[in-house]
Amino acid sequence: MDLANEDAMPNTMFDWDYLLWEVRLFLVVLGFFFYLGVFLLSHLLSSWISVTYRTFSSKEKVFWNIKVTRGVFGLQSWVSGLWALLIDPVFQADKVYSQQKWSWFTCLIASGFFLLENVAVHLSNFIFKTFDAFVVVHHFLAFVGLLGLILNTKSGHYLPLMGMLLEMSTPTTCISWLLLKAGYSHTIFWKANQWLMIHLFHCRMMLTYHMWWVCISNWNDVVENLGLLYFIVLFLGLASVSIILNPYWTYKKTMQVVSPTDRNFPHAEVKNGQSGKLNGETIQKKRI
Repeated sequence: MDLANEDAMPNTMFDWDYLLWEVRLFLVVLGFFFYLGVFLLSHLLSSWISVTYRTFSSKEKVFWNIKVTRGVFGLQSWVSGLWALLIDPVFQADKVYSQQKWSWFTCLIASGFFLLENVAVHLSNFIFKTFDAFVVVHHFLAFVGLLGLILNTKSGHYLPLMGMLLEMSTPTTCISWLLLKAGYSHTIFWKANQWLMIHLFHCRMMLTYHMWWVCISNWNDVVENLGLLYFIVLFLGLASVSIILNPYWTYKKTMQVVSPTDRNFPHAEVKNGQSGKLNGETIQKKRI
């Protein structure tokens, strides 16, 4: 970014000239490296603090740190999404064309996060010879959807912010998986977090219905504002989340209450279970 360009210099945290390519790309890169920093910080702190973490395989460590990174991004999504949904008067008045400086900043940082997610997912799949089609499709559509904001500066931000708010469940899924791996799925806190997580997945479903309502009630304006190609991406992403991903993930999380097992690493569970408390089955107490 050309720092000599006074129009590009911020006077406040969100006061950038977002019509400039260098500003938009700078914030995408900033988001990428910020969340990469969260990933690396999680690894360093977990290696120092957690006995359980140090016993993990490389694949489990990567998954642990990705969970933590997603949880932090979920907090960002909570704040920005709920502000647009319930408080910001500009988005309350216009759900199709409205933009705000803070929403520009938030969406571009989120683009950097989903860029990191796609890189991490594909590298992990390549290195560990795995493939989760649901996760790949979800993060690809999320990044391409937010990429439309970089290419089309006239796009409204309300629907992308609602898409980010769909990440409301990630902090609870992060807590659930970390405690499950540490052997604390028998605790009241884990079970309460699990029920909260299931509730949030139902809230995700309600939020997708709201997004459908916004699209259908403003169909021509949404298509005109987003452009046909970007609208098709939005339509496919919203349809996949509404019909496939939300019901599937809600079912999995509900079953996890009844049977608290880690389906991502079923073989590692048996191995770790030999030396500690695993998924609520008491063998001997395992420290976090």
